[in-house]
Amino acid sequence: MPFAITQTRVLAVLALIITWWVASLLPHYTPTVKEHVRTRLGEARQRIPKVRIDWRPLWHHEEDQRGDRFNRSKVALLIEPRPLPHLVPQILHMMAVVPADWRFVFVGTGASARAVGRSRVMRRRRRAGKLDLLVLPAPWEIDGREKVHRLLTDARFYDEFLPGVEWLLRYEHDSILCANSAVGLDEWLDWDWAGAPRTVNDRFSGNGGLSIRRVSTIKRVLGFQARHNDTAPEDEWFGTRLWVLPGARVAAGQRGQLAVEDQYVPDAMGFHVRDGGRRDGDGAVMADAVWKDPARRRAILDYCPELGLVMDMKLERERCPGDNLDGTIQEEEEEEKGHE
Repeated sequence: MPFAITQTRVLAVLALIITWWVASLLPHYTPTVKEHVRTRLGEARQRIPKVRIDWRPLWHHEEDQRGDRFNRSKVALLIEPRPLPHLVPQILHMMAVVPADWRFVFVGTGASARAVGRSRVMRRRRRAGKLDLLVLPAPWEIDGREKVHRLLTDARFYDEFLPGVEWLLRYEHDSILCANSAVGLDEWLDWDWAGAPRTVNDRFSGNGGLSIRRVSTIKRVLGFQARHNDTAPEDEWFGTRLWVLPGARVAAGQRGQLAVEDQYVPDAMGFHVRDGGRRDGDGAVMADAVWKDPARRRAILDYCPELGLVMDMKLERERCPGDNLDGTIQEEEEEEKGHE
């Protein structure tokens, strides 16, 4: 069969010739190509930033930071089931006033924990180990005063959720520490319980809305007595026992008064204003001995302007006509005199 020259065969021969020709040129250009590649690689290496890699897990690194920066034996505790709008600024203010080595624990419901935790600044505090948010599992409950009283008089709460804690600053949504106070929180660490007195000569000045407590002393009491449900509030229940506990140092009257609630002392470390001063079905909840006198009220607000975070306040121009600034209206007084 005669050999036929086709287009396909011609293209195959040409491709083979071109391949041999390119291959013959490579030895001449290889040094140039290698040098060019080496130069470009060197330039690229110079542009790469120097990075130190820590192969430890992130949680391990954060745990080291927590151990270095914060004292696990000191905790400021807030228990609040409601997603109140002022919780974040209140907690941030307390963080600014309390000594830097104190940790903060917020115990809430799903709603209140989300309200606090979704704040960007609070997320940073959590990553730094400054703040812990807790939603307690069943059967623990906090949606009601009695349930909170049961929580705080149960030794298991301290063992399971506050292990290693010795000093506890308990504050509520309606209490605040004053930045102008000349006394620091660490100056109260030699007390077993200090808070606010209800009367001038109160033998136990331990109102729990803003109080510092020694957890080991609390556990001593819970070791030999248990609170019955639906009885005295937790602070009063502890008070009747701490007052007679051998070796316990507890506040009495104005001796060891940490906060103001029903009895006024100048330059107090903080204030507890029940429910922010809102009126309930029984009338006013603010103590006249503290708040009725307008001059004293002005002095308090000048000394502790942070009270505006937790109090139900109005502007001066919102006052009623005839307001005497002491909770009475001039017209009402004139009517009462007329009836007499």
